[in-house]
Amino acid sequence: MTDLAAAKKHRLAPLTTPTPLGTDATRDISAELNALLADTFALYFKTKNFHWHMSGPSFRDYHLLLDEQSDQIFATVDPIAERVRKLGGTTLRSSGHAVRLQRLSDNDADFVTPADMLAELSQDNQRVAAFMRETHALCDRYGDVATASLLEVWIDEAERRTWFLFEAGRQS
Repeated sequence: MTDLAAAKKHRLAPLTTPTPLGTDATRDISAELNALLADTFALYFKTKNFHWHMSGPSFRDYHLLLDEQSDQIFATVDPIAERVRKLGGTTLRSSGHAVRLQRLSDNDADFVTPADMLAELSQDNQRVAAFMRETHALCDRYGDVATASLLEVWIDEAERRTWFLFEAGRQS
């Protein structure tokens, strides 16, 4: 085989990353991680939306809090997608694909009060933590300790965000 033919064959080869977990684990865990990735994008975008549209006497504190939280959320995007690939799966290919998989609701309202923003984000972070726990249980069933350990860190981060949003939204 010529070098050109070998290069073309390699280019056209399917994305089959070797994994000891098996095809069922690859399929099931990848599907859950892709849904989690879609939810992560939705939560990131909503957090940024509220960050950009924050108003009121606590503007600075809330604006900075949501900026910090959106950075933390976005920092999980690539590790989630790369974990799917490490397992031998394929990941999201477009924003449309993400929208079809996301379980969190968007908020396209023209105006949302700061208290409602904090409450909605708190609930969304709780839901994401719950989705992560479900994915963790699936990983446990397949013996995927690497994905499970990543999820444990992200669950803790989501719970911390929930706590901060809850406390920031208290009315005395």
